[in-house]
Amino acid sequence: MKARWLSLLLVPLALSTAVAAQRIITIGGDVTRIVCALNAQQDLVARDSTSLHPISVQKLPDVGYMRQLNAEGILALRPTLVLASELAKPTLALQQIAQNGVKVVDISGESSLSAIDDKIRTIASALHREPAGEALREKMRQQLNSVPATPLLVRVLFILAHQGMSAMAAGQGTAADAAIRAAGLTNAMGSLQRYQPLSQEGVIASAPQLIVMTADGVRTLGGKDKLWQLPGMAFTPAGKQRQLLVVDDMALLGFGIDTPAAILTLRQAAQALP
Repeated sequence: MKARWLSLLLVPLALSTAVAAQRIITIGGDVTRIVCALNAQQDLVARDSTSLHPISVQKLPDVGYMRQLNAEGILALRPTLVLASELAKPTLALQQIAQNGVKVVDISGESSLSAIDDKIRTIASALHREPAGEALREKMRQQLNSVPATPLLVRVLFILAHQGMSAMAAGQGTAADAAIRAAGLTNAMGSLQRYQPLSQEGVIASAPQLIVMTADGVRTLGGKDKLWQLPGMAFTPAGKQRQLLVVDDMALLGFGIDTPAAILTLRQAAQALP
């Protein structure tokens, strides 16, 4: 009888140890942020190159860019669980990882506010941290409720700039467009599809009142002063007033737990325009 009671007491301990002993790799900055917000960072053994926050995860091994994954490199780290954004590529690499006995969980890659709730719920379930997930979901709902729902007639131009490429304007079907609309604002380049190269005529015709760029994009251009030297920019309302909002790209465009606050910041910047 004593042995039976001892075995019953050890079962919960064994289950707890099994859960805690997971070796997790996250693919996607939004995914990594949620894992850490759920207090599961101690189980992380690696992350992808888009996962830069919180800063502590930068000490972990980097498995590479999320759209250029290598199955062998990930498997070498002996993960038991891979939490991967649906945007992760190639799909074949993730299939190979799963075929080697690693649990792979797909996380929504949709650029929408509703996707944030879905991401948290899916990750919390995979980590067996449902109560923490529900608390985080409620926190996100409260933050989103603080964003004014009424439209504000302010035209916003999001400019994407990366090393080795021309500056691009964000049109429909982009995460930037979704963020601008979520803030109740108007995408100045909303008539375009996806990202399109900037042209003097297009910039002037779009008449943006506020320019939004990432900190990395501003650095790529060579600083804020270089932005106003882009073709046509000086002739726009934003250019004349030097109205620029610099954002963290993952916060605004990743549609993760930092996005509600980033969208509120965007809305407040638009409201503060002269």
